[in-house]
Amino acid sequence: MSPEELPEPTPGAQAEDAPDTAAASALARAREAARAKGLRPGRAPTRRDRDARRQRVTRDNRDGYRDPALLGDQMERLLLDRGWNVDVAVGSVMGRWAAIVGPDVAAHVTPVTFEDGVLTVRADSTAWATQMRLMSSSLLTRLEAEVGAGSVTELQVLGPSAPSWSRGPRRAQGPGPRDTYG
Repeated sequence: MSPEELPEPTPGAQAEDAPDTAAASALARAREAARAKGLRPGRAPTRRDRDARRQRVTRDNRDGYRDPALLGDQMERLLLDRGWNVDVAVGSVMGRWAAIVGPDVAAHVTPVTFEDGVLTVRADSTAWATQMRLMSSSLLTRLEAEVGAGSVTELQVLGPSAPSWSRGPRRAQGPGPRDTYG
């Protein structure tokens, strides 16, 4: 039944027929809008319809605001907007430590923290700590190439932590266990 064939509502039956009439008039408006766009309801779109739609979409996208963007570009823009690019770059250095310094050094030296441009690394022996202190200028140059200039300004090398000689909850004051060696 088309909207033109619907009977006129009578004043007494207006409350009953109002939802049907409203739905039919909405359907008629939707069909008319589709016809205005060149679409014919109830039939599959033809190649001509698809081409016309494609031209409208291309015309809408001419400014590029609706074009999809690459995820990497969006992430880069987000990092720059938030000021996180240095932190993320240094975080990637900590994640790729073995690739940056090599597997031999990475087996003995691990990055611990990065705060205010100071990268702190811990060596597993005093010999490796001394070696890293000697190599600090070349390592800073390599980090500058990986991360960017000015991101890592200083390299702090920590040696192995000494064993604790204190045992138990109480401790006696004095020179400690060194007086028993000799």
